[in-house]
Amino acid sequence: MPEPTAAPSLDLAALTGRTFDAVLFDMDGTLIDSMSGALAAWDTWAHEHGVDPAVLTELGMGGRPAVQVIGQLLAADRVADAVARIEQLEIDAAATGIAVLPGTADALAALPSERVAIVTSCTRTLLAARLAGSGLPRPREIVTFDDVEHGKPAPDPFLLGARRLGFDPARCLAVEDAPAGLASAGAAGCTTLAVGDTHPHHELDADAHAPDLSHLRFAVTPDGITVTGRVQTVQRGSRDTAASASNTSKAAFS
Repeated sequence: MPEPTAAPSLDLAALTGRTFDAVLFDMDGTLIDSMSGALAAWDTWAHEHGVDPAVLTELGMGGRPAVQVIGQLLAADRVADAVARIEQLEIDAAATGIAVLPGTADALAALPSERVAIVTSCTRTLLAARLAGSGLPRPREIVTFDDVEHGKPAPDPFLLGARRLGFDPARCLAVEDAPAGLASAGAAGCTTLAVGDTHPHHELDADAHAPDLSHLRFAVTPDGITVTGRVQTVQRGSRDTAASASNTSKAAFS
């Protein structure tokens, strides 16, 4: 699992004039920060199973289902027990608390529930533990690894997310922090928005980029959902200075 890197700068130019029917959010690294607990869990797992922890990073495990990663490391007859073990370690880590990333609460509160889904590589059990640890409300529509035949980077998760909401994937905006998730969303036909600092910017092949959700404003208008760059205010002595993104994007139901 990667260490934090510099977050991507705000670039919404590719979304200008585009419209969308729904927003499909990844969870870990996009809405919440489970990295510290996950890193500790995988480190424990690696030592228990005789795996060099450095190999996990080399495999590019971020955003991928655990069974895919473990299947590359252990003999087939050991995979099931090993997957169960890492899931339990990560559930235990979630119980200590999960940080909600900047802008998450505002984004979810601003968007109509029937236009939002979480699409994650977590299992149902781990997702429930992380949502509980974060204190976030459970969205109406969630797609987990247990719901699809092929997880990220295959398109299945985002195809299912769009289908459950009743929209064409080509009319959906997918918000992701990991290369595997962006590849999955792109293969499904979604427009992609990369956020976060879990991966180097050059690895995030997306249509648009933002440091995190706090740099975006989701607003519901008579025409639908609008997504714009949010004004960032920085305190400097006794004066406030504000920097606002010049690139904006409007997303409307159509």
